[in-house]
Amino acid sequence: MPDNPGKKDVSLAKYEFKKALEDLEKYSGRATELISLYIPPNKQISDVVAYLRDEYSQSSNIKSKSTMKNVTSAIESIMSRLKAFKKPPENGMVFFVGHVAKGADQTEMIAKILEPPEPITTFLYRCDSKFYLEPLKDMITDKSSYGLIVIDRSEATIGLLKGKRVSVIKHIESRVPSKHHQGGQSSVRFERLIEIAAHEYFTKVGQIASDAFLAEPELEGVLVGGPGSTKEFFVKKDYLHHEIKKKIIDVFDTGYTNEYGLRELVEKAQDVLASLDVIKEKRAVQRLMREIKKPDGGLAVYGEADVIRALTLGAVDTLLVSEGLKRYWVGFRCGSCGYEGEKGAGDDEKLKCPKCGSADIEIVEKKDAVEYFYELAEATGTKVMLVSKESEEGALLHRAFGGIAGILRFRVN
Repeated sequence: MPDNPGKKDVSLAKYEFKKALEDLEKYSGRATELISLYIPPNKQISDVVAYLRDEYSQSSNIKSKSTMKNVTSAIESIMSRLKAFKKPPENGMVFFVGHVAKGADQTEMIAKILEPPEPITTFLYRCDSKFYLEPLKDMITDKSSYGLIVIDRSEATIGLLKGKRVSVIKHIESRVPSKHHQGGQSSVRFERLIEIAAHEYFTKVGQIASDAFLAEPELEGVLVGGPGSTKEFFVKKDYLHHEIKKKIIDVFDTGYTNEYGLRELVEKAQDVLASLDVIKEKRAVQRLMREIKKPDGGLAVYGEADVIRALTLGAVDTLLVSEGLKRYWVGFRCGSCGYEGEKGAGDDEKLKCPKCGSADIEIVEKKDAVEYFYELAEATGTKVMLVSKESEEGALLHRAFGGIAGILRFRVN
């Protein structure tokens, strides 16, 4: 539930903005007739209108009559909508207007106005067959990151924790010989060869990690892990760039030094990273699984109908909703028997009347399922955690539980 009831939950607002971009990305025009207009907060509306009038005049040079007609009508639509604004909003605004392909050589006009989560810095007008979304996508990308290194004398893996996703940058196999004595060589000489090979290996790992982490402008810190004492030796010596070395948060014992070791490292660093969404999600889904495994089912609820019932009873403490929940909550009316009801449905799901079985269904209301569950939760003071599909736990929630589950305040029958 938001701290301020009058203010939209930050994660919900981000979800809605991301979903709007996904919807816009699906559209395409038959020609270069979809207009994307980025207006910074300090831009005078009168200047924007003057620019559009000039573009309107130039559009008369378009050879295709249908394209010219669609472009001019899109510009007219934007100029008409701009009359409602004395000045741009705090972060500016973006217009997406044009005739999109509908099928069977048909088009329909769409017009969307978005207020971005960050200020727009540059005025931009673009007319293309697709809407120009890259500047807005950059705004919702998690920019903060943590460097990850797991290392022993046989191998090392370097990665990044960015937002909720762990990614591998490089896996390195060492060529350091084992320490058992090779016949025909003096033990002193063999030990020296081992240490030279180890030094070259550590240098290579440090160079690759330093180059990768220095390229991350929002690097918050570095975590190092591995079995044995190799990790402490690596950190203590000057194998990492001094700026990266200063950002080492802590060193952790891990059993693995491969990609799984990176995930193990993030797991071991939960207390250090407790404020990160990925850790909060991990803990919440892990608690859900612990409750489910209890003989009596514990304080867990899952399945759309059971979750809704528990929400309406005020029994849910924390609602877990997957960002990948591609469903809608629809209100419908049966044209055959007049039955009215509501239910969850997939995007292309064909509804049938639960009373008479008729497919003559009229949709009277359609709402995104994530927004619907947020509303139910807000009405009963339930906390909502929007869970990404990018983590292992998030993928489990989406795959095994249909993207919706809850941790209860008290058990319900």
